[in-house]
Amino acid sequence: MPLFMDYHLVEEIDIDAVKLGHMADKSVQDKYGVRYLQFWVNQEAGTIFCLIEAPDKEACEAVHQEAHGNIACQIVQVESGFYKLFMGESHQLDDGIVVGKDGDLDKAYRYVLAIDIWGITKATLPKDLSELILPAKPKILIQEIIPSYQGREVKDYDYDGMLCVFTQADEAMECAIEIQTELLKRKENPEDESWNITFKIGLGGGQPVTMSDHLFDETIKLARRLSLIAGDGEIVASNIARRLSAMEEKPKSFSSLKAIQSAEEEFLEQLFNITEENLSDHAFNVEKLCHEIGISRPQLYRKVTAITGRSPVTFIRDIRLNRALSLIKENRYNLSEIALEIGYNSPSYFSKCFKDKYGVKASSVAV
Repeated sequence: MPLFMDYHLVEEIDIDAVKLGHMADKSVQDKYGVRYLQFWVNQEAGTIFCLIEAPDKEACEAVHQEAHGNIACQIVQVESGFYKLFMGESHQLDDGIVVGKDGDLDKAYRYVLAIDIWGITKATLPKDLSELILPAKPKILIQEIIPSYQGREVKDYDYDGMLCVFTQADEAMECAIEIQTELLKRKENPEDESWNITFKIGLGGGQPVTMSDHLFDETIKLARRLSLIAGDGEIVASNIARRLSAMEEKPKSFSSLKAIQSAEEEFLEQLFNITEENLSDHAFNVEKLCHEIGISRPQLYRKVTAITGRSPVTFIRDIRLNRALSLIKENRYNLSEIALEIGYNSPSYFSKCFKDKYGVKASSVAV
């Protein structure tokens, strides 16, 4: 039977009332061919997430409607393997509520590391593209570190880097720092060309269901975006990851680790959304970005530089070239088509920009 998770937003959560609601759901679920399995409660955020086996979304909604009238804000169908990867298995329950090993509520937060790595390569053939996008030795090293912090690697074929998920913020943060430390060590004293790399790490945190249609969609997107704005060898953490980990205890001299605040996160989301929506528009530039966001050019420059460490012009260029790398990997487009897709009228200028960023000609790795 299909698996679903729903999302409720409640102003003041009373645990006993939630348990009664769950019992009411179970009392009528058979009528609709539904099984309410368990749920997560986050009193701080005012959120409740129910895990449900049901024939369809409508059946999930009908049970809630008849049992107590509290309709979910969103219901998403989830793939069992993906759900288990993020939420875990064999949970400890207290009248249906998921609790952690310490007996405290599992608040359903999960933390995602997005690790962008590309090799500084002398690639001359399309087959060398894999070493540009994700060199083998750094990948193996990261895969060896992740399990030490209870992390699980997430296969995302739309992403050129590495993704991994953690249940605890501290474990995610410590894993990110060890990966950073080990990669920097090998960059400084490389055994061979495999360690001639550039890498950036983003750490996002969030809850399973929002108004998006996919489980942890916003958390994964946030982690990937934070990795894009990080400097070479830097970790950038989200506001939630900062608050719920021991990041504040790190030495102030730890300059390769930074976190963004809640307001910065909101601005960053707007910045990425507008840029990505206009990626193929060759006329899209800083002036248009200012207009879309509704701030002056000096204000935009100050905010973008403060958060991303680069100018708005460079930010737009980097988003375009990152997309170009993904399109080259898909092996479906020629360079002229890729250039147009990311807003470059001139394939030759696109090729120049690509080489400036990645150190290799696009024509060397594209079909």
